[in-house]
Amino acid sequence: MRDVLNEIWSTARRNKLRTALTGFAVAWGIFMLIFLLGCGNGLINAQMVNMNRFLDNSMMVGGGMTSKAYDGLSEGRRIQLNDPDITTTQQEFTRNVDEIGAQSEVQGVNISFGENYFSGGLQGVYPNEQRISKIEILHGRFINQTDLDMQRKSLVLDDAQARELNPHDYESIIGQYVKVGDMAFRVVGIFKGDKSRFRSSVYVPFTTLRTMYNLGDKADNIIFTFHGLDTEQENEDFEKSYQKRINSNHRAAPDDESSIWIWNRFTQNMQMNRGISIIHIALWIIGIFTLLSGIVGVSNIMLITVKERTREFGIRKAIGATPFSILRLIIIESVLITTFFGYIGMLLGIGANLYMDATIGHTKVNSGLFEATMFVDSTVGFDVCIEATLVMIIAGTIAGLIPARKAAHIRPIEALRAE
Repeated sequence: MRDVLNEIWSTARRNKLRTALTGFAVAWGIFMLIFLLGCGNGLINAQMVNMNRFLDNSMMVGGGMTSKAYDGLSEGRRIQLNDPDITTTQQEFTRNVDEIGAQSEVQGVNISFGENYFSGGLQGVYPNEQRISKIEILHGRFINQTDLDMQRKSLVLDDAQARELNPHDYESIIGQYVKVGDMAFRVVGIFKGDKSRFRSSVYVPFTTLRTMYNLGDKADNIIFTFHGLDTEQENEDFEKSYQKRINSNHRAAPDDESSIWIWNRFTQNMQMNRGISIIHIALWIIGIFTLLSGIVGVSNIMLITVKERTREFGIRKAIGATPFSILRLIIIESVLITTFFGYIGMLLGIGANLYMDATIGHTKVNSGLFEATMFVDSTVGFDVCIEATLVMIIAGTIAGLIPARKAAHIRPIEALRAE
């Protein structure tokens, strides 16, 4: 075996360009497969993180504009959700609806603590807002049912807002009173901000906000969790039924889809997951074709190698070499070259993915609604790297086997005549 390895080494040294081209084809195929899959995984993981901002089985409903004349009323009427809509949702859709809440928002409010202040919005919410919007409380607590029932002047800030009001020790603002316009509110909690427009306001009890600003029975949005809607068709049927019922509360046409809007996080995630699956499959197809290009390159070069060494194989057979010894020589050479350069391609691919994760993976962009991460964990599992390398090694072996069999069975006199 040692003699065979020495002979392969000598052949590789004599044919540096041929060996380099073979190695490049192998390394490039594996590198591109791992790199493409890493990029795809980074994008997919980032999308999963961005999708994970809200509870999957939740819906948000808001008022819109009527698009049809109905019941003596003209089109273009603005629909304002209210308490009867909340009651309808709570009492008539108990088969699917679990926790229900509502939101109302007021912008342009000055919030101050001592000499420090900032201008922002107040968002009146129910306690279920924390679970639906996946709000992470850092200190204190969120709005609770007692705050809602007693219309307490309780307030929950994000960490950036808390630092603006108390830069030196923002945690100590818990339990302190801050001025909201001309009223004093007690800070009961601090949550982790994400620079999102969805979470840019200060949270207060829904009932407190409506009383402060004389909003009557109005609600900007209704939010609720649900169960038992596992398919797109079931969700679509529920939405149509729900929309028809809410439309009847406001004398809007039953089939008017513009009177209210429904943001269904479950169907949105289903569609996003379907898109992610398509992207993943497309990346694998591109990667496999890239790998195939490397296999074709190895095959072509092995064919050329055997053709160039035909006379050499003829001489070997003339002095007593067996067909098996020639076959073994070519196969071992193919396996060694493919393994060595495949390993290099694998290391380069892993290194490129780790570098991308350490640089671009920490880059965030402002999407207009929230700050999003470009790449998250843009790496490929070690098992995939090993499998890709093994595929290339097996393909390289097969690529060498076909011309090797031909060379092993050629007659010495024919081999010696070859040019």
